Amino acid sequence: MKKTPLFESIAPPPGSSLSVNNFKGFNDENPASWHYHPEMELVYVNGGSGKRHIGSHISYYNDGDLILIGANLPHFGFTDRLTKNKSEVVIQVREDFLGKDFFEAPEMTSIKQLLNRSKQGIVFHGNTKLAVGTQMEALLEQPMMDRLISFIKILQELSESKEYTILNVENVHLESRPQDTARMDTIYSFVSTHFTTPISLEDISNKVSMTEQAFSRYFKNKTGKTFTQFVNEYRLVHACKLLSEKHLSITDVCFESGFNNFSHFNKKFKEFTGKNPSQYRNELTKILE
Repeated sequence: MKKTPLFESIAPPPGSSLSVNNFKGFNDENPASWHYHPEMELVYVNGGSGKRHIGSHISYYNDGDLILIGANLPHFGFTDRLTKNKSEVVIQVREDFLGKDFFEAPEMTSIKQLLNRSKQGIVFHGNTKLAVGTQMEALLEQPMMDRLISFIKILQELSESKEYTILNVENVHLESRPQDTARMDTIYSFVSTHFTTPISLEDISNKVSMTEQAFSRYFKNKTGKTFTQFVNEYRLVHACKLLSEKHLSITDVCFESGFNNFSHFNKKFKEFTGKNPSQYRNELTKILE
């Protein structure tokens, strides 16, 4: 039975337009799920390593993360019991939290452009990640008015930063209508559960009551990728995470990520990361040290 919520309701505390939370431990009763909400979301993961799944984009991060997700952009949670992060600060707020026309003011031009870019998902790097992450953690202790002003300053700093990557660059458009979200939820949940075994086009098409041809067109239209490309990327991102666990051999990583051919795994891994698995692991080890 599919237990993933389609819509997440965000309730800021009384007297505030911002929902600000700090998660310091993994909650088994609230696991990562494929969801969306009309609020934009800014997430700072302090340390640790994990998986990003935003829209049709999937990738792996280490040494923490700073992510801005636009309104109604479907995504999974970013931390689990294996992340080993210190904390996760999450800010959620409606785009019109300062009034419908506030961001039309000329002083707000760069922030308005930032919010438009956020609809594709943005990850920030370098000094921006560290500086804004520190500001987000400080936000937790501030009175509500100071918190609001600080958040606007954070948006301004992000809008001026050049240290960012757009995550969904292939004209991806995941609609937030319930019927579309439910269908994509079924697809992603099935992949996340069965990616270690072969997944045929027939299997996944039947799951969403579509013909194979109709499903292929639908998935490519929604994600900008073929279903095979998506599954392979999901497996490769999982392989990246497993490579950080030193007790697993590269051969074990190959098969535990759903690949049944070692040479094929090596080829796809290098295409995906620009490095072979051994090089990737060695560089990751140096970073963590």
